[in-house]
Amino acid sequence: QAHLLESGGGSVQAGGSMRLSCAYNTLLNSRLCMAWFRQAPGKEQEAVARINTDTGNPIFADSVKGRFTISRDNADKTLYLQMDNLKPEDTAMYYCAAEYGYCGLGIRVRDFTYWGQGTQVTVSS
Repeated sequence: QAHLLESGGGSVQAGGSMRLSCAYNTLLNSRLCMAWFRQAPGKEQEAVARINTDTGNPIFADSVKGRFTISRDNADKTLYLQMDNLKPEDTAMYYCAAEYGYCGLGIRVRDFTYWGQGTQVTVSS
């Protein structure tokens, strides 16, 4: 079992920054693959970034490379997504996801069992 809770969403103007947090409650000493996904109205869910909680090795979607950073604090069991130089097309509901074990090569929805309820990010032009 794992429980995830996102926070930090809101509204910002284009060019601004925002940091999302995901507090996770998992089995003790568990190795996790954790990720951020997003979904805009009328669009499919899109992978944003993922990271291994023990080894790191983050990867990012091309649409956010150079602007977003994913990190984790294993002591506090919190996953972060730092979003800089935000664009209106970044507007979406952002979801935190987790799966026990190491991350695979990509970031696929079907690889993750545990999901948070999401936090809305709105970027205005």
